[in-house]
Amino acid sequence: MRVKRLIIKGMVLLATLLPMSYASAVMEEDFLVRNAEDLIDLCTTPRDDPLNVAAVHFCTGYLVGAYHYHDSLYSGPDSQPLVCPPDPKPTRQQAISEFVSWAQAHPEYGNERPVDVMFRFMAEKWPCKKTARPSD
Repeated sequence: MRVKRLIIKGMVLLATLLPMSYASAVMEEDFLVRNAEDLIDLCTTPRDDPLNVAAVHFCTGYLVGAYHYHDSLYSGPDSQPLVCPPDPKPTRQQAISEFVSWAQAHPEYGNERPVDVMFRFMAEKWPCKKTARPSD
């Protein structure tokens, strides 16, 4: 009787874990980054996934590249950036982790462009103080 209970508990545990591991496995088409959901899949690839290293590095490169572009675009003295992280800035991993958590809590943005969702998160998390523009 005790063995039967252990087998049943094991089967229930396995049945609950299998769908999670299958659902979180990254697929090659996720690298097309068609939407935010694809990017989050890459960022959260399980360590034992054969594509883990490529996926995590792609995620990091995508997010860092988009942020660097923003910094470059708004580097002038009269620019008004979209986002203003605190000083000191969070580490790269902290920022990515916060973005992933936020995106997972907002599945309604899953089909939007990843860069748009990233900046939606950052504008909410680190908004800039609005300054009045001088009159021309």
